[in-house]
Amino acid sequence: MEKSNIILIGMPGSGKSTIGVVLAKKTSRNFIDTDVLIQTAERRSLQTIIDSEGYMELRRIEENTLLELKLTNHVISTGGSAAYSDAAMNHLKSSGVAVFLHVQLTTLLERVHDFETRGLAKRPDQTFEDLFYERFALYKKYADVIVDNSYLTLEEACETIIRCI
Repeated sequence: MEKSNIILIGMPGSGKSTIGVVLAKKTSRNFIDTDVLIQTAERRSLQTIIDSEGYMELRRIEENTLLELKLTNHVISTGGSAAYSDAAMNHLKSSGVAVFLHVQLTTLLERVHDFETRGLAKRPDQTFEDLFYERFALYKKYADVIVDNSYLTLEEACETIIRCI
């Protein structure tokens, strides 16, 4: 199968959704945000799922949603917890290139102010810093390309991704 998709992975606040839209236009691809896909299918917010059924249920829903995707020529913005599912990541990577949008922790802390209500699939006792370090290893594991998006403009980030793939 041709790897025509660009899969954006990374922490909340790393720019996956924002960059994804522009990158799709620049590369003549369709754009899909899997968090929006989940919220539309579930008819509720990610935070509502976590509040009512727990973060593991959100991860289960996310994994199933990703495994059902059969896309070509798309930019796919994944949820920050997509990398917890080996099956989902391998499925996505079978038809695309995984780009890890890495952003330094200090920059993420400046960008993300709604940590407690954002709908993050994390343990209740977990801080944003704990989550960052836990997920960093997973993002690196699945990344075909790593782009440090800590200080790039939107245009620079897109140009860097295009150059790297």
